[in-house]
Amino acid sequence: MPISPNQGSTGGGTLVTITGAGLAGTTAVHFGSKSAAFTQVSPTQVNATSPSGTGTVNVTVTTPGGTSNPISFYYVNPPFKSSLNPTSGVVAGGNTVTLNGTGLSSASSVSFGANAATPTVVNDGALTITVPAATAAGTVDVTVTTAGGTNDGLTYTYVAAPTVASLSPTSGPTSGGTTVTITGTGLTTTQSVTFGGATASFGVINDTTVTAVTPPGAAGAVDVTVTTTGGSATLAGGYTYTAGPGI
Repeated sequence: MPISPNQGSTGGGTLVTITGAGLAGTTAVHFGSKSAAFTQVSPTQVNATSPSGTGTVNVTVTTPGGTSNPISFYYVNPPFKSSLNPTSGVVAGGNTVTLNGTGLSSASSVSFGANAATPTVVNDGALTITVPAATAAGTVDVTVTTAGGTNDGLTYTYVAAPTVASLSPTSGPTSGGTTVTITGTGLTTTQSVTFGGATASFGVINDTTVTAVTPPGAAGAVDVTVTTTGGSATLAGGYTYTAGPGI
């Protein structure tokens, strides 16, 4: 007499399908010593809703013909989430995050706001998840669903892709060392600034302004790229290195 699923929340409420033979006229379904609400589907199937409980209990079906053999049902504690890393990423999703906690081994779904993803179970204390895409930037609740129930309380922030609108000044010596003000949008989480692929030191002023000190470079126009948690933005040929005079 198989049952599916064979595990559920300690709080009860799991719909369990019991299949077997001679189930017509079922009068009772028990999870351990507790009676369960049930529905007779056919002579070979009964659906029951698990009562609250703990540990492992025997499930039995009683009919006018007697009581069935017992089948084990496992009560699972609700999940607990302790941390999420990283806690932000691009609106397009696709990056991998690690969720730590307890009671995660039976995790079947992790939702980021209204968007669900299927996690990879590392062990009972950790999951890895590929973040689903969002429709817009913003902070959403993260909810984990396991056989033991659901748990929320953590948040994830979708970060809009940055833009780079202008630089000032737009040129400087090949020796570098010029402080350049970069204006755009979505620059708060800037992680790097490059001039022609060379990394520059930088400072975030606010969401629309970053200052950077040019690294040395060869004479000519180069692309300027700002990378943030939300992605990258490039101003093609935005800065020109000028050679000094020679005699």
